[in-house]
Amino acid sequence: MTRDVIALTAAPPDRATLLAGLFSGGPDLRLDTMAESAVTQLCAPDGRPLVAIEASALVRVPDEVRRLLGVASAGPVWWTEARASTAVPEAYALARSFAGRLVTVLGGTVWPPDALTTDVVPLRTDIAAVPVPDTGIPAVDVLTPRALVVMQDRPVVPLSTWLADALRHAADTDRALQLVTPPASRLTLPLRTALRGLPHRWVVRDERRGLYDGLSGVRLRWRGGIFGPDLDERGSARLVDPFREPGAEAVRQLVLQVRTRHHPDAGLMLGGALEAVFRRLTGAAPQGWGTAEPAGNPWSRRQLTELARARAPRPILLTIVGAGALATARVLRTREGVEEDVTVVGGVGAAGEGSGAGSDAMGPDAVEGVARELHAGHGLLSLLASYRTGRADLTVPARFEPPPVPVRLVVPEHSARTGAGLPAPVRLGAGVEAARLYRLGDGSDAVAAWRALERLTGEGAGRASPGPGAGPGAGTGSGAG
Repeated sequence: MTRDVIALTAAPPDRATLLAGLFSGGPDLRLDTMAESAVTQLCAPDGRPLVAIEASALVRVPDEVRRLLGVASAGPVWWTEARASTAVPEAYALARSFAGRLVTVLGGTVWPPDALTTDVVPLRTDIAAVPVPDTGIPAVDVLTPRALVVMQDRPVVPLSTWLADALRHAADTDRALQLVTPPASRLTLPLRTALRGLPHRWVVRDERRGLYDGLSGVRLRWRGGIFGPDLDERGSARLVDPFREPGAEAVRQLVLQVRTRHHPDAGLMLGGALEAVFRRLTGAAPQGWGTAEPAGNPWSRRQLTELARARAPRPILLTIVGAGALATARVLRTREGVEEDVTVVGGVGAAGEGSGAGSDAMGPDAVEGVARELHAGHGLLSLLASYRTGRADLTVPARFEPPPVPVRLVVPEHSARTGAGLPAPVRLGAGVEAARLYRLGDGSDAVAAWRALERLTGEGAGRASPGPGAGPGAGTGSGAG
């Protein structure tokens, strides 16, 4: 399992400072580069990788540092991340010394806070006895024909550029990405969304209770080069007890899933629906965005659009952050146009404070306001709003969390259903662009809401639910399959 150390500096590390940090192990260690020089590796004399160091990135959204690391930041910082192999005991000390030397020269802080050191770390381990991980991918600890296994030991695991690269490689090679963490680790919403659907998995390694899926609680085992369900004698999946244990105090959250479509003309500017949702629900535009975490770029629809154009026709997955809300967006070029699939999660208040959200900024009335605005000016195709309970920081623990309860649904006019037992719809717009808005309740009656949604969509609750990618911990999408 690798261990991460992050240097947060006010100035970008220059070549001389980086070299000073890289010599934390003395002159006998080797330097190699990977990923078109975006990653520098500190290696043993025989070439075995000890520490991988990613190119520094400017994080211009200070709240991102607090969200991901719990460290206060007064302004923009340069984020330099080092991953130390645990195969060699000295590797973590080397990463600590590398980061400590950077902040000593440039000013700043090291995360974790107790990792700061500038000592020279002599290599005493018998390197010849240490197996060489033949992965060729800096973030990957184990590579098999079926899986890329990444091991992380940190309280909050984000969708870092390391993991984003591993996910792309998994897709390109038809493998599963399987993330292994200790029981106390939590995932961010973007990483939770990126791991949607089997065979990708979040694997929790509990020293006392074994391996289990962090999103479904299913007991796992390693077989055939991949983690899969450890079935009982009847062929059924088994849930582990830790998954049933209560987590931290939960708050009520709004999960808003939106799909929009635009004509791909030269004047198209993406991100309008996202900005409208954030302004409606939080009172302000998003603060930052990025293709990974930290989402350190200040919010800019123009820059977002330029990136989508540069990568077209390949889809892109984005992380968007703001005050009290977090979102992921997938931009995809289709035959019909340019589509944006957006999931926004925002905190409403403490769970159990009442059945309905009333007139608050994320209540059902506010959701209807969002739907009307998006339909009128942002090419709305569909919208599903749900309430759920989860952690106030919007991270996902390896614990059972109740599935979301749908409260509002918007579908195109041609997809609308009417009849006995169905809620009466509200029409949005006119003509071929018209849509229907259905009121499924206020979140207080989950059974009735799911039955109504099933009748309207013709799908079972398991398929119609926001599912594994719709919000932190929503549903049980990583089940025994």
